[in-house]
Amino acid sequence: MKNFFRKVAFGLKPEQEMPSDPLTWAQKQVENVAELNWKGKYILSEKEMRKYWIRQRVEEDTILRKKFKNDPKGLKRAERQLENETGRKFWQNNEICIRHAEGVRSNYPVLAKLWYFWTNHFTISKTQSLHNFSTGAYQREFIRANMDKTFEKMALEATIAWPMIMHLDNKDNIGPNSESAKQEWRRKEKRPATLNENHARELMELHTISPKAGYTQEDVVELAKIMTGWRPKWTKKSDQGTDVRFMSDRHEPGKKYVLGKEYKSGRKSLRIAIKDLVNHPSCREFIATKLCRYLITDNPTKQMITPIIKAWEQSDGYLPEVHKAAIKVAFEYNDKYRKFQNPENWWLQTINMSGNTYAYPIPEKRIDQFELGIRVTEEIREPDRLLMDIGCHPYKSNQPNGYSDLSSDWLSTELLIRRLLYAKKAFHRYNINDQLDNNIHEKIIRTNFDNPDKILKIVSKGKSNEEKHMILFNLPEVLRA
Repeated sequence: MKNFFRKVAFGLKPEQEMPSDPLTWAQKQVENVAELNWKGKYILSEKEMRKYWIRQRVEEDTILRKKFKNDPKGLKRAERQLENETGRKFWQNNEICIRHAEGVRSNYPVLAKLWYFWTNHFTISKTQSLHNFSTGAYQREFIRANMDKTFEKMALEATIAWPMIMHLDNKDNIGPNSESAKQEWRRKEKRPATLNENHARELMELHTISPKAGYTQEDVVELAKIMTGWRPKWTKKSDQGTDVRFMSDRHEPGKKYVLGKEYKSGRKSLRIAIKDLVNHPSCREFIATKLCRYLITDNPTKQMITPIIKAWEQSDGYLPEVHKAAIKVAFEYNDKYRKFQNPENWWLQTINMSGNTYAYPIPEKRIDQFELGIRVTEEIREPDRLLMDIGCHPYKSNQPNGYSDLSSDWLSTELLIRRLLYAKKAFHRYNINDQLDNNIHEKIIRTNFDNPDKILKIVSKGKSNEEKHMILFNLPEVLRA
């Protein structure tokens, strides 16, 4: 049963007492969204973070490119300086530390692990410098903050959030028959108003009903028409960094038809369309399957999925009840299935089971140095490089479908070797006094495994605590929860 704490969270700390009722322990953590564990002063809102994005974009495009038009090397130096001044590397890593502190320092690691699931579901990929400034704040404000609401509310807020509008190009989605389309400047500058289907397609394919719902290309086009006009207003001083709003002059007029249902023109149509999508049977099945694949097995059965769908139907998609159902299924199938952990979850498991909860946050003095304009340090950049090296950076997905939950996509020789190297790095970089004690690995093993003697026998072959650490955290029993 002890692997349940790794399946739905990140294991137990050395000598941590095992909860007497594991299922209740896990389910209580998802009833509400707790206050963030991070107590540092550098938690900025998505809107506040946008100010740094705006400065970087506007100065780079309107000042630096003109100033260094004939000096490529000078442009690169100026761009690096601007990056330092706007804190591109700093903000991204600060957000990673806030994110990871929830997994290894808070009293709600189960909530954290499900938060990571939803941030991958509503992915913001590496584009337009969003990962440097906005993605972390978006994940806090539009995903985590809605984990005690309905899925409908989360989907709506994620859809019209500024980072998602930018990420999936809905800023470029303008009705061909809208008022804006008729403006003279478009004809003169040869910039006709056109539909951009990106956001509508991903809203259906990745975020709600999935292709199993049987939607057509025409459904995508019609949903794109409903989504026209949702965008930030461009200004010379802020680029596309203003708040998202519904701009009726960009909205395609007339009735639209998605999956056989008629939608009137106007602002309210998107909310109604999302309500219909999230209440579609295919959406419930799609999300339930993904939750089981994330927590339990690559190939969920109908028996696993059904209780989650039932909880969704009975609660009208209230996420705490959906999460509780998924946790219960994971509990009931715990002995029969083992789930290979993606690199980020494995890393947090390594940190937490070792007791290295002080790996996060970044030392406050380093942050203060940034505020004083001192060069961003290597220490601040480390989380970014680590996650990139192990192949699972939560802000730098290359595609809008996020990272895979299938074991086969993480079993390459190269990625497994990197886990070996980072288990070693974790021992040296984030060690604690107990790790100098020859009994530390026995404490870790007896706390987290039902078959401790077997694992101890293997780990004891290591000649040093460093070797034991590398062996332990790359055993199949650890890689799979």
